[in-house]
Amino acid sequence: MSIKNKILTNQFVINYKRMWQFVKPIWFRALISVLICIPIGSLDAVIALSLKPYTDLVVVGKDMSAPWYIPLLIVAFTSIQGLLNYLANYLNVWVGGKMTIALKDKLYQKLVLLDANFFDKSTSGEVMFRFNNDADNACNGLLGNLKTFVTRVFSSISLVCVLFYNSWQLALIAVFVLCTAIAPLSRVKHLVGSIINQNNVSITALNTTYNETFAGNRTISAYNLQDSQSNKFKDILQSVFGFSIKMCQRTAWISPFMHFVVSIGIGLAIALGSWLIVRGIISSGNFVSFITALILLYTPIKNLGGNAVAVQQSFLAIERVFEMINRPMSIQDKENAIELKYINKGIEFKNVYFEYAENVLVLNDINISVKVGETLALVGNSGGGKTTFVNLIPRFYDIKSGSITIEGVDIRNYTLKSLRENIAVVFQDNFLFSGTIKENILLGNPNADEVQIQNALEMAYLTDFVNELKDGINTQIGERGILLSGGQKQRVAIARAFLKNAPIVILDEATSALDNKSEKIVQQAIDNLMKDKTVFVIAHRLSTIQNADRIAVINEGKLAELGTHKELLAIPNGKYKHLYEMQFKTQEVSVA
Repeated sequence: MSIKNKILTNQFVINYKRMWQFVKPIWFRALISVLICIPIGSLDAVIALSLKPYTDLVVVGKDMSAPWYIPLLIVAFTSIQGLLNYLANYLNVWVGGKMTIALKDKLYQKLVLLDANFFDKSTSGEVMFRFNNDADNACNGLLGNLKTFVTRVFSSISLVCVLFYNSWQLALIAVFVLCTAIAPLSRVKHLVGSIINQNNVSITALNTTYNETFAGNRTISAYNLQDSQSNKFKDILQSVFGFSIKMCQRTAWISPFMHFVVSIGIGLAIALGSWLIVRGIISSGNFVSFITALILLYTPIKNLGGNAVAVQQSFLAIERVFEMINRPMSIQDKENAIELKYINKGIEFKNVYFEYAENVLVLNDINISVKVGETLALVGNSGGGKTTFVNLIPRFYDIKSGSITIEGVDIRNYTLKSLRENIAVVFQDNFLFSGTIKENILLGNPNADEVQIQNALEMAYLTDFVNELKDGINTQIGERGILLSGGQKQRVAIARAFLKNAPIVILDEATSALDNKSEKIVQQAIDNLMKDKTVFVIAHRLSTIQNADRIAVINEGKLAELGTHKELLAIPNGKYKHLYEMQFKTQEVSVA
């Protein structure tokens, strides 16, 4: 087993060092689960060793008086081995479960801290696989492989000792054959590494398809997409099948090769052993004991090909897990970051450049100052950078160059927590968590009392709606708030922002997806939310833009115009005037 040890030792050491932080809190049980494997493996030699005196005295010598207890010992040791095996399995499940919980917790802590750029480039299936499946494969696979590894090592050591005890000549042949049989294991990582990774990509695509089918079930029905989605799913299944066939093609030959080599070893042992018996060099008991030990040694070796693939899958899962855990955070607190405790002076964008992809500017040399209590409306062509502009304030992304300051301090010098505590955001499509209306509103301020909650409901025009519900504010709203209408979801989000009571409010197309009736109610709630706040609003509603203190026109990433509604309309051939005439004139007539 020395070659196998050399093949696997480095990987085991590296991966167990990585996993130590999760083993440490439960190290004692983990150690016991490993130590139990030593006698489990070592007891394999008892049966083989006991057969020598039994064969010599009973089978050959026809003497039944001396070794009568040997069968009982074999039964006793086998029973002990079975009990230890049960205990080892139980401890492996317990330790593996604890490790998996700790690892998933660590991964989730990383997940919630990752920046928006990560989620922009990842699919839901990839997140599920890398943060859930990999954790299971890393912990459970590692412990199962460790148990097998330790058991096989000590079983092999004890059985090899039995081989040399009975005949050093036969033992040398057996060990040489053993080394030849396990030699292909050194190629397993090279053979399966890329296939496993490609297969994982297909599995993440499967997970993504399941998630999309769940979230988009109405779209699938409305557009009769059942056949196209089913065909897409079949293609992914075929991809998974193809990779499994490739895995088989690259590794399935290992076990037959080992069977062939092992059979040669057994054949040589029988041939040479017979010659040694005839020459009187070893006894029949030596030979029977040797062959038994050899079979016990070789039998698990023949299946090591499959075990080696499982080990490699576990190792690759660990590598992916720690690649994610050690992933650098592009949005994080600077060393000695300070807390943002108040806002008296306002917010300033100075020579701000930003890009999602390298050398593709989304915002180009933005310069603008917003005073405390001022409302700045953002308008412009679709994709011009309005949403990007407001997303930079809470540091969903960091700018490429320039500065965004609050109170004259670059926002990157504030702690993320304190910066975001001072900002409330109402999106176009606000995310609501599964649970009750109250639980979702309290996300704005978990310590809010009933008076504050009721005030938030009133300000968001939710009181009448909530009072009509059987369970009132404790009504379950379903995953993503599916049981609420668009306007109701928006008002819950606004009530959440009310409870947060942040001095800066960002409204990103908060009413654009609503019908006229819902929009009117939500807009009234928004007007309440905007009072005495510094507000950045992206909106299509005419009155909101007209009432803003200033309007910034952002076209193709540049600040094209800045001023009040009247000032911008007075600019001949101005961009705002053009937008106003094209988009808002009809609304103005209807309002009038």
